[in-house]
Amino acid sequence: MHDLVSTEWLAANAHAPGLRILDASYHIGLPAEGPRDAAAEFAAAHIPGATFMDLVAFNEPGAALPSTMPGAAHFAALAGRVGLRGDDRIVLYDDAPHRTAARAWVMLRAFGFGQVALLDGGLAKWKVEGRPLEQGMPTVATTTVDVAEAGIGVLDLPAMRSLYAGGATQIVDARSAARFTGVEADPRPGVAPGHIPGSRNLPYPQLFNSDGTWKQGEALASAFVAAGIDPTRPMAMTCGSGITASVLAFGAHLLGQDAAVYDGSWTEWGGDAATPKAIGDS
Repeated sequence: MHDLVSTEWLAANAHAPGLRILDASYHIGLPAEGPRDAAAEFAAAHIPGATFMDLVAFNEPGAALPSTMPGAAHFAALAGRVGLRGDDRIVLYDDAPHRTAARAWVMLRAFGFGQVALLDGGLAKWKVEGRPLEQGMPTVATTTVDVAEAGIGVLDLPAMRSLYAGGATQIVDARSAARFTGVEADPRPGVAPGHIPGSRNLPYPQLFNSDGTWKQGEALASAFVAAGIDPTRPMAMTCGSGITASVLAFGAHLLGQDAAVYDGSWTEWGGDAATPKAIGDS
């Protein structure tokens, strides 16, 4: 199974032994976005055989920051509720503007799941092609999941400060140019405008074709290069809260580079009076 699978591949392999299909739609709910209910949308129409992951429930309970990566105990409990097994082959998809299946990909890999792919084009492409849909919320047999503490491919604030001070790793920001430059105020109270000094801006929509599928090969590499990023050198990805940074991390993975995700991202860095900040294009 490739890291990025087509709708044709999934339609042909959906019933293969050990293959799990997870809907990882997650609606962040920023002030400018209309309210959406991912669970209700899944119940109304989902890919046959899929399970609703409920990605928002995986966030660490009581965390001060939004979308915080769970600890091992919370992750194991939720992964067991979804019925995952360590040797599953997992295909993730979403129907969310922030491409949240990539966040689930980062999370599963952080806890040692090694066979995880994204569905190219997500649910939108599946629907456009007129493929079958199911309704309802399927019942899933729970499992026991043993995992180690997270850490693979995820950075906390001390690690990010150290990486920033070292200067050898490229810091890539997935937010819009308006938020990166500080022209637009941050939507979260108490968070400064701007970006981490020296970081590069690669808004995550630039990694996709007009039909919502991923750019690949030279087209994907060119998106990084156009933003002033060398895709062959180490990268760390940031955004507002760690969601769209995961999109950049998956894009780097498609180019053969494993890039870490700064979990707290700008909400943490921009909300900390002690961290350096910049506005403008650089």
